[in-house]
Amino acid sequence: MMNNPGGLTSHSGVSPAVRFLVVGAAFVVVVAGLKVAAAVVNPFLLSLFITIFCAPLVAFLVEKGIPNGLAIPIVIVGILSIGGLMGALVGQSLNDFSSQLPVYEASLRERMKEILSLVSQQGVTIAPEKISEFFDPAVAMRLAASTLSGLGSVLTNLFLILITVMFMLAEAQNFPVKLRAALAQPEVSLNRFAVFSKGVKSYLLIKTIVSAVTGLLVVLLLWILGIDFPILWGMVAFMMNFIPNIGSILAAIPAVLLALIQFGLVKTLIVMGGYAAINIFMGNVIEPRFMGKGLGLSTLVVVL
Repeated sequence: MMNNPGGLTSHSGVSPAVRFLVVGAAFVVVVAGLKVAAAVVNPFLLSLFITIFCAPLVAFLVEKGIPNGLAIPIVIVGILSIGGLMGALVGQSLNDFSSQLPVYEASLRERMKEILSLVSQQGVTIAPEKISEFFDPAVAMRLAASTLSGLGSVLTNLFLILITVMFMLAEAQNFPVKLRAALAQPEVSLNRFAVFSKGVKSYLLIKTIVSAVTGLLVVLLLWILGIDFPILWGMVAFMMNFIPNIGSILAAIPAVLLALIQFGLVKTLIVMGGYAAINIFMGNVIEPRFMGKGLGLSTLVVVL
């Protein structure tokens, strides 16, 4: 038996510090591998997301007497219809915004110079170069375009994604049977999986509805105020609202900067107030009412 007078090693002879370093190194290797394999991992994760969301729809159709082999194609056609509608709504706006992006970036820099000039008149001198070192407003504009463009690049693998979703939905019906055959005590694992799966499905359903309403309210707000590309920013708000806490803030940045470019400071403050009101109402009033406190999903799990 090994002597361990200082209590610095575990029963396996590995100190906690070494164990921490090994786990950290393994984490870095896994993340780097995911980055390299993004072309494969991203479509797979999107397929998994769609499958989790659509599995209850397939189960509902099966309960109504529709065969599983027919229920899955019906759901897939629904996915294609929704995806086609979203693409039609956003595609042209995204192209127009991308073409105008250099103009918006130049205008935004001029606006920032005007704001810095007003600040300097109050006795506070800030060099524009220092602002650019820590904050480049144009990056937020490009981020919005790249976010939707990134989704579009993933959707170029649409056929692969749909085939994967079909296999996942088909396997989902037989998963409990296979799990019972593979495990010695399957009921405990099945019960835990059922509770977790129910929580994830409930979260995704409620979050999708809340995000869709949030996106519609953003479109209405920006359309009334005359901000360019309201549908585009509504779609950004819809997608980013799936990210807890910070998603709604990130979604507001491009629209706020565009309001600053188009109309100046007053309407920018109105847009900021409108976004804040929408997100406070949806995030603190509507969403908790439907989510409840019993869902029990970790914020970290949701972000991942």
